Amino acid sequence: MESGKIARRRLATSVVALVGVAALWLALGDLAFADDAPPACGGKILEKCTPNSGDTAWMLTSVALVLMMTIPGLGLFYGGMVRKKNVGDTVMTSFAVTCLVTILFAILTYSMAFRAGSPFVGGLDRMFLKDILSDIGAGGIGNPNPLAATIPESVYICFQMTFAIITPALIAGAFAERMKFSAMLWFIGLWAIFVYAPIAHWVWGPDGIFAAGNDDAWVKVLDFAGGTVVHINAGVAGLMCAIMLGKRVETGPAHNMVLTFIGASLLWVGWFGFNAGSAVTAGMQAGMAMLVTQIATAVAAFTWMLVEWALKGKPTVVGICSGAVAGLVAITPASGFVGPVGAFAIGIAAGVVCYWGCTGLKRMFAYDDALDCFGVHALGGIVGALLTGVFAVKQYGGTAGVLEGNPGQFVNQCIGVATVFIYDAVVSLIILLVVKMFVGLRVSEDAEREGLDLALHGEVVH
Repeated sequence: MESGKIARRRLATSVVALVGVAALWLALGDLAFADDAPPACGGKILEKCTPNSGDTAWMLTSVALVLMMTIPGLGLFYGGMVRKKNVGDTVMTSFAVTCLVTILFAILTYSMAFRAGSPFVGGLDRMFLKDILSDIGAGGIGNPNPLAATIPESVYICFQMTFAIITPALIAGAFAERMKFSAMLWFIGLWAIFVYAPIAHWVWGPDGIFAAGNDDAWVKVLDFAGGTVVHINAGVAGLMCAIMLGKRVETGPAHNMVLTFIGASLLWVGWFGFNAGSAVTAGMQAGMAMLVTQIATAVAAFTWMLVEWALKGKPTVVGICSGAVAGLVAITPASGFVGPVGAFAIGIAAGVVCYWGCTGLKRMFAYDDALDCFGVHALGGIVGALLTGVFAVKQYGGTAGVLEGNPGQFVNQCIGVATVFIYDAVVSLIILLVVKMFVGLRVSEDAEREGLDLALHGEVVH
C-alpha cells in the first residue's frame, strides 16, 4: 500500500514537472517566434514586412467598388443617354476599354505612373509587373510601394488600375454615336500611355513635379482622388475628340432614363471606394472623405435639379443624375482635405457651373459633346481643384487653404489645373491627328444613320 502511494506521488510529480517544462518551452517558443516575426509595413519599413490586414481589407473592397463604376456603372449611365441604335457600341466601349487599359497598365503604365524615375515620368522597373512579391507562399510578407506603405503592392496596383480604367472610359461620353471602334481603341491606348501615365506621375508619383508628398516638388498640388488626374484629364481629352470629330448627323433624346439612373446610382456607391479608398488606409481620413463625398453629391444633385426646374420648368431624371455625377467629380480632389462646410460649398458650385457647362457653354461654342464629358468632368474637376485650395483644412489633410490663411495653395491649384489642361489638350490633339491619318476617326454617314450597333458590331438592342 505504502509503496503504491509513493509511486503515485512520483508519477504526479513527474507529470507536473513535464507540464511545467512544456509550458516553459511554449512560452519561450512564442517569444522566439515573436522575435522572428516580420515587422509591420509602414514608415521606413518597406521590405519583408507584414501588411496591415485592416487597410488591406478596405483597399480590396475599394478595388471592387471602383471597378464597378466602369463596368457596369458608366456603361449603363452612358448607355441610357444615347439613342437605342447606339447602346451596344456604348456599353461595348466601356467593356473594351476596361480590358485594354488593364493590359497596358500591367505591361507599362503602372511603372510609368507610380514608380520613381524623373519628375515627369516614372521608371520602368515594374514593366510586366516584374519583381512583385507574391503574398501567397511567402507567409504574408510583402514589399509594398512607398506610396501605399501598409498594403501589398499587388493590391495597390489593382486599385490604381481601376482609376486608369475609368479615366479614358469617361472620354467616350464626348465622342459617343460617331467614332470608329478601331479608332477608339488606338486613341485610348496611346492616350493612356502618353497622357494619363505622365500626368498621374506628376500629381501622385513619388517624385512628381506636382506631388504634394514630394519634398522636391516644383509646385505642390492637392488632388486627393483625381480632380486633375482623372476628371480634368478626361474632360479636356473629350473636348478635343468632340472638336476633331465634329457634330453628329442627327441627335435624339436619351432612350432609357432608367438605365441612366441605375448607372448614376452605381457610380455614386462606387465613388466611396474612389474617394475614401484614396486614403489607402482604413483610418480617419477615409472616414472624412466618405462623409464629404456623400454631402457634396447630394447638394450638387439637388442644386442642379432646382436650377433646371427654375430655367426649364421641369426637373428631369437625367438632370438630377448628371448633377450627382458633377458633385462626385468636384469633391474628388478635395475629399481628403476639406470638411463638411467645404463639401456644401463645392456641391453648390458644381451644380451651378456644370449645369451651365452642359447648356450655355456648349451652345456658345457649338461643339457636340454628346454626353457632356467636358461640361461635367472638366468643369467639375476644375471647380473642385480650385475650391480645394480655398477650403482645405490643415487638421484634415495636413495643408491649409485660403480660409486658413494660405492663399498660396490656391495659386498652386491654378498652376496644376492650367498645366494639365494645356498638356492634355495638345497631346490629345496630336494623338487624334495620328489616328485620323492612319485609321480614320469617324464612321461613314450611312453607318451613323444606321446605328453603330449594327454597323460596327452586327448586333441590335431589342
